[in-house]
Amino acid sequence: MDIKVLRYFLALAKEESVTAAAQYLHLTQPTLSRQLSELEDKLGTQLFIRGSRKITLTDEGIRLRKRAEEILELVQKTEAEFHAPTEAVSGDIYIGGGETYAMELIAEIIKTLRDDFPQIHVHLFSGNADDVTERIDKGLLDFGVLIGPANMAKYESLTLPAKDTWGVLMRKDSPLAERKFICPEDLWDLPLIGSKQKYVDENISKWIKRDYKRLNIVATYNLIFNASLMVEKGIGYALCLDRLVNTTCLSNLCFRPLSPVLEVDINIVWKRYQVFSKASELFLQRLKSMFAHV
Repeated sequence: MDIKVLRYFLALAKEESVTAAAQYLHLTQPTLSRQLSELEDKLGTQLFIRGSRKITLTDEGIRLRKRAEEILELVQKTEAEFHAPTEAVSGDIYIGGGETYAMELIAEIIKTLRDDFPQIHVHLFSGNADDVTERIDKGLLDFGVLIGPANMAKYESLTLPAKDTWGVLMRKDSPLAERKFICPEDLWDLPLIGSKQKYVDENISKWIKRDYKRLNIVATYNLIFNASLMVEKGIGYALCLDRLVNTTCLSNLCFRPLSPVLEVDINIVWKRYQVFSKASELFLQRLKSMFAHV
């Protein structure tokens, strides 16, 4: 599959018009139309619905757009690695992670690395463990910060000297806000907002002593900020990690830890036998120097 044609495809998906896409790409309309028709023939499926006013993607077109964006992102990442000057340490490091206060430890390493090598640039991707490991597997991320249990068989890893604590985010006027800790039975019949991460289900199910899917889960999230807005509106109680949402005196929200305490390890992982850029190799060396013996 030609990278150039994928760029054409993404341009038309964005512009929703052959005329506009052709102008953006500096192509003639017949050339663009022919290239995209050949792409549909090659894949054996219809990618576009050609309406009178605009062009929209079919379900297969939406699927290809996601793949095309990932492919072009990987191409750009690879080209940047090879174009980096050989006489100086430079380049890009791609790190993904869930929301955790332990990212402060990673930020410290990034700070010292950039102090020594200011031509190094770091790109962060936020998502849960499923999102992060998918992007590591595809080569879009060099490293991933994973919270709690995860399938580590495919990866090398280091455990960070920090743990996250599970608890409940709620409004300060909630009856449960008067408690210091939240027990399993406190949540059995309440509307809950839970994480979409699949490994979380098992941990919470063991702690709460009920099948996670049988709880009153009214909403799910993969990043806690938007979930906190739902909590503030009184939609439910969010099961989440501590220190991620503002619960100071200026906030309407508070956090109460679970009892028995439910803590999770934080691991930074990378693909086995990964060939790193010079910048990523330096980052890994500093990771091992700081955390390998923790």
